[in-house]
Amino acid sequence: MFKFLKRLRGKKEEAQPQPDAVAAKAIPEPEVGAPVAPPAPATEVPASVTAKAPEPEKEIDPQPTFDTPIEDVAEPAEEPEPTKEPEPKAEVVEVELPKRSLSDGIRSLFSSNVDIEDLEDILLLADFGVEASVEITESLRKAASKSGANSDAELRLLLKELLVEKLHRDDLQLNLSDGKLPYVFLVVGVNGAGKTTTIGKLAKWLRDGEWEVVLGAADTFRAAAVDQLATWAERSGAGIVKPELDGQDPASVAYQTVELAIKNDADIAIVDTAGRLQNKKDLMDELGKIRRAVEKQAQINEVLLVIDATTGQNAINQAKAFTEVADVSGIVMTKLDGTAKGGIVYTIQQQLDLPVKLVGVGEGVNDFAFFSAEEFANGLVARKPGN
Repeated sequence: MFKFLKRLRGKKEEAQPQPDAVAAKAIPEPEVGAPVAPPAPATEVPASVTAKAPEPEKEIDPQPTFDTPIEDVAEPAEEPEPTKEPEPKAEVVEVELPKRSLSDGIRSLFSSNVDIEDLEDILLLADFGVEASVEITESLRKAASKSGANSDAELRLLLKELLVEKLHRDDLQLNLSDGKLPYVFLVVGVNGAGKTTTIGKLAKWLRDGEWEVVLGAADTFRAAAVDQLATWAERSGAGIVKPELDGQDPASVAYQTVELAIKNDADIAIVDTAGRLQNKKDLMDELGKIRRAVEKQAQINEVLLVIDATTGQNAINQAKAFTEVADVSGIVMTKLDGTAKGGIVYTIQQQLDLPVKLVGVGEGVNDFAFFSAEEFANGLVARKPGN
């Protein structure tokens, strides 16, 4: 299970007000027209008293010496203004998110016993692609020949091990570990891919782990997206920044989202963005402006591209288009339970050299998990009941 760093809460003592923080009181001025106390009368000297001539001054050694040191007595000086101590860095603690599993939501590749002779066609139908289908089939054939495996159970186990080896990456973990808070995620993807739902489910998952979350509805040209994100924010207990007007500058919403996250000592800000690919240049300009607005206050930790697994090869084309205009760091694959084409995960990772970090495997709020090569491969080769 991945481990992350979030803000430590609930164990620190409340800060006590320091004397230096007390505001200095101004000295009151006398009111205009107020009666002024008369000056004290001068003391008269009796005439009979004759003033004595002053005695001559004694010479004083300019550098007197003393048996014991005497501290210099200086006139009291005004106390300097207190210097402000730099704000302490946020205390962080290592945590895990609540356990989620994806294996039950992955469709098996096989409706009967594994047959190496049919494997290539099965993989092609599952969107593994021609090159990968041939490579995996040949690798299984060689492994089976070397080990002497020929039963259905043995072939499934060998195939699972092959898939795990090819799907595993060292960069599958979300970047929530450097302790520089708040973390900032930008979420991109075409409309209808499940972008807003992904943000909502991720926010709920983080809130279940006691993270403080702020959402930003920067897809300002779609009122439905703003309303949907607001519903998810209310459902999960996350904060949200919404546009004041339809079509408001998305960069200003992103800026205010991070601003609110900093003000509220939140752990993470997640910003929804527009998903229009009709004009790549406009989209690139908009995403670039959002990035610059965010980076005035915080670093961007992830740019997550949401892909609908049911779109098959179209998902590859969408992913390629977005990677050309956005600095994508990871893939979120949605609706993986609704397709027999699970090979799209393998194809995207291989062709785009990008990790699939999160997957959606159902309609429920908890049907959302980290991508695990082990669980995914196990789901693909699982034997269905009755087979």
